Amino acid sequence: MTRNRFTLATIFAIFVLALLVVFPAAEGILFKKGFQLGLDLDGGISLVFQADLSSVEADKRAEVIDGIIAVISNRINPLGVTEPNIEKQGTDRIAVELPGADLSDVQKERIGRTALLEFREQARDEEGKIITDDEGNVVWIPATGIVDGQELVLTSSYFKESTYIARGQLGEILLIFEWDNIGSQLSEQITSRLIGEPLGIFEGDDPMLGDDGLPIAPRINSVITDSGQIEGLSLNEATELSHQLNAGRLPVPLTTIFEATVTPTLGADFVNLSLKAGFIGLALVMLFMILYYRLPGLVASLALIFYGALVMAVFKLVPVTLTLAGIGGFILSIGMAVDANVLIFERLREELRAGRTLGAAIEAGFSRAWAAIRDSNFTTFIVCAILFWVGSSVAGGDRVMGFALTLGFGVAVSMFTAIMVTRSILRVFARSRLAKRRHLFVSRAGEAND
Repeated sequence: MTRNRFTLATIFAIFVLALLVVFPAAEGILFKKGFQLGLDLDGGISLVFQADLSSVEADKRAEVIDGIIAVISNRINPLGVTEPNIEKQGTDRIAVELPGADLSDVQKERIGRTALLEFREQARDEEGKIITDDEGNVVWIPATGIVDGQELVLTSSYFKESTYIARGQLGEILLIFEWDNIGSQLSEQITSRLIGEPLGIFEGDDPMLGDDGLPIAPRINSVITDSGQIEGLSLNEATELSHQLNAGRLPVPLTTIFEATVTPTLGADFVNLSLKAGFIGLALVMLFMILYYRLPGLVASLALIFYGALVMAVFKLVPVTLTLAGIGGFILSIGMAVDANVLIFERLREELRAGRTLGAAIEAGFSRAWAAIRDSNFTTFIVCAILFWVGSSVAGGDRVMGFALTLGFGVAVSMFTAIMVTRSILRVFARSRLAKRRHLFVSRAGEAND
């Protein structure tokens, strides 16, 4: 009894925490998070790029794609886009979703430029003083050298081998790199004149920023020819820079193969209908459960409310980007959430009609229904995994992925609510005076038919 009370107290605490996360919807009391809406609800732009990896070795392609994703992320951040979604599709495609964004053609072109980093030095006047702009910021100019009589800019295209991360004798993070023949000549000239000076790393006109929000500009300690190392980076900075340098080692053209602009008005109409459908569906399911299964149906309805709060809290915390398809998956999961309860209650009725006490009938009902609950939910998980995989491998498959994700989360939480919440509450009733009123658990007609 004490253990069951502890379980109920824990469930109630989880329910309260979930409500604090969910409400208010715009920004919950706990964690201060709102729902992350997809393009069809908040409007924005959906782009899919295809990378030309024909010049990249097969075993390096995955790393190059990861680097390109990091580069695209850096290009999007200055645009002021909130919660952009950038992910790999298949082996050579990158999907970019920008909710709420309204980008010009120039900005779209900038996102899909070849992933190339440029090294720059501080501009100085004739007296050797650092030049600043009107706002007091240092002016950076391309770091150049002369090779075969031609002035060239030092860029990531001159890397010979993939960079990698190592640790020094004192455990410090080191980013190891190696230049090709032209890069080696440029590096020797540039580092010879910049010893003791910083060398900035730029992506387009924007400097790469570190975890502290400041530009990454390693200080040159010695002349670098064939290979060298960058010190003073955090593990996160070194990992991201390594990916981007590797991605820029070879020119990888990106071609836009899918583009769609979604206005928020389209989603606004349907989201209201979806919410109404969700509430109506929830109310009808609860009404059916109460009328047909009586007191166990009421318990299932309480568990369903707990289920809804917990699922929405999970959506906020993960976070899950909610699209119309995703909301559809959630609404579908509401109906599926009572599947386990239906199986359990039917077994419970059979046990009660066989003459068992309520407590014994509850335990037997849950025990005998578990195999069917497990198998049915497991097959649903398999379908969700297949849908998610298919959605991740096709252009514009984000809606399929959203549906699979929300349905999968819903089924997982429904198993918890059926096995833990419903069972714990019914155990309380089994030890109360209500246990003697069998008509609250099974209809007299059902007993007569037996």
